[in-house]
Amino acid sequence: MSFLILDRLTKSFGALKIFDGLSLSVNRGETVAICSPSGSGKTLLLRLIAGIYEPDAGEIVIDGRPVTGLAPDARGIGMAFQNFALYPHLSAFENIASPLRARSVAAPEIERRVRRVAEILKIGHVLQHLPRELSNGQKQRTALARAIVADARLLLLDDPLRNVDAKLRYEMRQELPRVLREFEATVLYVTQDFREAMALGQRIGVLCDGGFVQVDRPQRIYSDPSTIEVARLFGDPTINLYDSQLADGVVSLLGLGLALPGCAGAARRPCRVAVRPEHVQIAVNGEAGERAGLPVTIEAVTPLNQNAVLLLHTAAGDELLATTTLQRAEALACGPREAVALVRPEHLLLFDRATGARIRTD
Repeated sequence: MSFLILDRLTKSFGALKIFDGLSLSVNRGETVAICSPSGSGKTLLLRLIAGIYEPDAGEIVIDGRPVTGLAPDARGIGMAFQNFALYPHLSAFENIASPLRARSVAAPEIERRVRRVAEILKIGHVLQHLPRELSNGQKQRTALARAIVADARLLLLDDPLRNVDAKLRYEMRQELPRVLREFEATVLYVTQDFREAMALGQRIGVLCDGGFVQVDRPQRIYSDPSTIEVARLFGDPTINLYDSQLADGVVSLLGLGLALPGCAGAARRPCRVAVRPEHVQIAVNGEAGERAGLPVTIEAVTPLNQNAVLLLHTAAGDELLATTTLQRAEALACGPREAVALVRPEHLLLFDRATGARIRTD
C-alpha cells in the first residue's frame, strides 16, 4: 500500500521549470533515497511535500489523504536539515522537545518521548548542552531526534550527514537503518552521495531533468542504469564511457570489436559504450591466451580502500580505468607496463548518443 504518492507535480519559478510531471510512490515503512547531482531540486521536492512551497500542479497524498494546500503542521511530517537548524538558545533537550511543546503535549509525556529517542540515538548524556557545546555528530543526532520525536508519519531527511566528518558519516550509514526501523518510519532521504543512497535506501530515486529517470533497488540502479546520467552518478571510480557505433551486432570499444548477440541484425546506429572499471581485467605476460584484448600501458596504480585503481592508456592515447585487488595491483606495479585489457561483451552498457537513453542488448 502506497503511503506517499506524488502525482504529476510541476513547479516553476518564473520561466525556470524545476519539475515537470514528477511522480513517485513510496510504501508505508519504506526508505527511499533520492540521489542526483547538485541543483536538481532535491531540497525543493522535500519542501513541496512539507508544505513550505506549493506545487503549480499535481497532487501530494499522504496516507490516503490529499495534503496539497494544507499547512506544514497539519501534514504529520518530521524534517531534518543538512545544516542542523537547531535553536542556539535552547538545550538539546528543548530542541528535541520543541515540536511536542508546540502541540501542547503534557510535560511527563514530553520527558518520556525525549528520553526514549535520545537513548536510541545515544545522546542522553548531552541533553542539557546548548548547540554550541555539541559536536557536529551530536548536533546531527539532535536534529534527527527532533524530526522523529513527534511520531511523524513521514520523515524528510535533507542530506543530514553532509556536514559531519567521514568517520561519523560511515557509522551513521550503518546505524540509521536500525533507528528508522525502530520508529517504523516512512522516509525520503536526500543525498548527493551514491554510497549513502545505496547504503540507506531500500529503493533509490534518481532525480534529473524535472523528474525521476529511474526508481529501483540499489543494485539494479548500479548494474542496470537507464541513462548515461544514472551510470555516471553511481560508481567510484567513474564508469568508462566512449563514443562508438553499433553495426551488425558488433560494437567497438576503443577499437576492440565485441559481438553483442542480442543486437544481431539491428540497424547501424551511433551510440556510447560504457564499462565499469571492475569489469576491465588486466592480463600481462601472455595471461590473455587466445582471448582478444586491447593493448594498453599501465600509467598509474592508486590504492582505493581494499582495491586499487589502474590508469591505462591505449596506443591512441585514450584513457581506461580498471580496478583490481591490492595484491594484484602490487604485482602489476612491479611488472612490465605493457598489458592487455580484457572485457566481456555481457559487461558492456550501451546508450543512445543523442538522448543518453539505454540501448538494451539482452
